Amino acid sequence: MRKKSQNKQIKIIAKLIIVAILFIFTPQHVEAQFFKKLKEKAEAKIEREAEKRAERRMNKKIDKTFDDAEDVIDGKNTTNKDSEKSNDNSENGENKSENNTNGNQKNGANNNSAPVVNKPNVVWSKFDFVPGDTVIFEDGPSTNEENGEFPSRWDLYKGGAEIAEFNGTPVIMYLDDGGVIIPYLKNSSEDYLPEVFTIEMDVWFGEEQEYKRYWIEFFDKKNQRRGETTDLELYPNGLEYGNSSKRYPGRENVNWGVVDVPMWRHISIAYTKGKFKAYMDDTRLINIPRLEGNPTGISIRSESGSTTYIKNIRIAKGGVKYYDRVLSEGKIIVNGIKFDINKATLKAESMGPINKIYDLMVKNPDINFSVEGHTDSDGSDTNNQTLSEARGKTVMDKLIAMGITPNRLKSNGFGESKPIDNNSSPEGKANNRRVEFVKF
Repeated sequence: MRKKSQNKQIKIIAKLIIVAILFIFTPQHVEAQFFKKLKEKAEAKIEREAEKRAERRMNKKIDKTFDDAEDVIDGKNTTNKDSEKSNDNSENGENKSENNTNGNQKNGANNNSAPVVNKPNVVWSKFDFVPGDTVIFEDGPSTNEENGEFPSRWDLYKGGAEIAEFNGTPVIMYLDDGGVIIPYLKNSSEDYLPEVFTIEMDVWFGEEQEYKRYWIEFFDKKNQRRGETTDLELYPNGLEYGNSSKRYPGRENVNWGVVDVPMWRHISIAYTKGKFKAYMDDTRLINIPRLEGNPTGISIRSESGSTTYIKNIRIAKGGVKYYDRVLSEGKIIVNGIKFDINKATLKAESMGPINKIYDLMVKNPDINFSVEGHTDSDGSDTNNQTLSEARGKTVMDKLIAMGITPNRLKSNGFGESKPIDNNSSPEGKANNRRVEFVKF
């Protein structure tokens, strides 16, 4: 009996040992599997993070390349100033600085000094924006809009906006809680932005808007789904799009949101089959060679906490290059040359297309232009005729001041007598307000 009892006790002890062994080793096995899976996840995460870091580094290098180019143009040191002189000569068909440098080397003029290094011939345009040919949406807003009402050419997604008068000019005013507005279009649920388009608008930055900003979102938030595009952020002193950000020249050491001088900022956007550029006033700040996603529409958002204003919003469809238009049509129609209301005073954003016309005439000395002004039907026939003549002459005088020989240019004006679109819509009127460069 005692032996059986001992055997039973041994069996019980053995079972306890087995249970103990299972208790000890089974968790270790599970733990090993857990750490194996954790390791795999960590390695995958590290790989993804490495790709993101590499992309960020590449974007920084691209931004630095443009920064260096701008420094050369802006003349931030002696070497860059010399490069600017070289650029000026190059644009006029000369390479005097480069030839002089080479000549000094050949004649041994610098044998007793440091060797002369040929400076790079950098050609870069601070403002190469050219508006699209055909306006597909335009809102000033009109002087016919009733003050205090919601702007009739827009739809509301969030917040609030009303028509107001800013120093005598109608504007769209976002209320204190900010908001998001979108163009009111019949086809707003569809992709209404073509493969080549431009967007322009004026946004206000005042002292009451300290550290405030605007966003341009490249889809209709009310009627479309968001794609892969990022929002363009508008600050008083620069622009930001994803990993690309740039300060306006002279504002590099000022906080993004500081408003020391209240002002309107003119924002321009050019999209050409994936290539994306964004400008503030007279300077290109963002240049992305391949934009992710497809812009399908726009929503304009203002931050809450202060009253903000926008005006002169325009979306236009892009077109054929100037030289090709001259060859095929004998003239260039430009609606991106803008003037003060009822005046012949050029606005700063007009220099994009004027610079393109200048470059075209420099490279093609056999091309001469008659610069002809046109207006919409607002106002009297007599005033429009006089205004169109004055505007044509203003643009001609600007090209002459830039260096075009006077005998290659003449000017004229036709008022409202030659419309190319209807005068019953803001878009039609915008297309009729134009300057034509007619070859002679």
